[in-house]
Amino acid sequence: MRFQRHMQMTLKARARKYPVVTLTGPRQSGKTTLVRAAFPRADYANLEDPEQREHARTDPRDFLDQYPGPVILDEVQRVPDLFSWIQVEVDRDDRAGRFILTGSHNFLLMQSVRQSLAGRSAILHLLPLTLAELTGRRALDPDRIGQSVPRGATRPTGPDLLEAVHHGFYPRIHDRKIPPQQWLADYVRTYVERDVREVLDVGDLEAFMRFVALCAGRTGQLLNMSSLASDCGITHPTVKRWLSVLEASFLVYLLRPHHRNFNKRLVKRPKLYFLDTGLLCYLLRIRSPEDLRAHAMRGPVFESFVVSELVKAFGNQGREPDLYFWRDATGHEVDVILDRGDNLMPLEVKSARTFASDFLDGIAFWRRLSGQEDGPAALVYGGDKVMVRQGVVVYPWWAL
Repeated sequence: MRFQRHMQMTLKARARKYPVVTLTGPRQSGKTTLVRAAFPRADYANLEDPEQREHARTDPRDFLDQYPGPVILDEVQRVPDLFSWIQVEVDRDDRAGRFILTGSHNFLLMQSVRQSLAGRSAILHLLPLTLAELTGRRALDPDRIGQSVPRGATRPTGPDLLEAVHHGFYPRIHDRKIPPQQWLADYVRTYVERDVREVLDVGDLEAFMRFVALCAGRTGQLLNMSSLASDCGITHPTVKRWLSVLEASFLVYLLRPHHRNFNKRLVKRPKLYFLDTGLLCYLLRIRSPEDLRAHAMRGPVFESFVVSELVKAFGNQGREPDLYFWRDATGHEVDVILDRGDNLMPLEVKSARTFASDFLDGIAFWRRLSGQEDGPAALVYGGDKVMVRQGVVVYPWWAL
């Protein structure tokens, strides 16, 4: 495995406690590579293989009897009936780490896990590479953001900001040195022709691709489903259904508004982000890193990068991301709120390479309103310097 995945320790820890560990994530995020590196002595069966799939479908008991010890079952959602037989096996012998399941169809996979393996399986979500994994650095700890300044930190070797964001973080692009626009074009075609048709039974694929492109153009904005439906020429229920599958497929992330209102009227709609900026740039027809430099969507693309890095940092620790945004009816806004239970941590995102003091205006307003003037706060920007300004830790993009 070329890239050291930060989830590996979490994955192995879960396998020491649960009889089943289920690893989901988008296609080509590196699930198979990770589980085979984490469990090199486990048996392996790929249910994309027609012979393996037919064996598991027609004689599941005999199929599972082949593997008395730990076994990795790849793309297990291809044989939904197998989950009931795994449940029987686990109820008979609940040794930890017996089954490592992977699947790309989160929508289909989780439905089967909830029905048959509730309480028996740990569930983890692997997204594409983090920036730290790509550059060989230590994992980002989301609990320390805004509370500590990276001492002596220097920018790692590797891509610059525009190149990293434009290429995105799917491992194969970097491992095989494939031109990102070429690989992502193939990825989109494969996703549409196979996964979407299978899960959504979409008859009009052209309308669906128009919908995905319109979502890309709304990155970082409040989600207006009525407007999206009108612009795409589909119904409101169809927008909800298609969005739910994009979200379940780990292509988009809906950042919800924080519920604490501080006696102000708040917006109630979520904001839409793509979880891989390379895919986002492809959908926006941004063909090169240089095209991104002066593009009107540079800010939203950078914001997507920061949000996705935070989501991945939580996911690699096996945690649900406690991420929100805050905006009141008058337009005051904080891009991200990290809810840590005992405190809230505001984080602003600016794509500019040079820091300006007015970047902190939203945080200052929120701090006064919330009564947390001395609480932790952070800003991530497109520059290279680490600093502290007005009690806010300012992180360069590469520190994520």
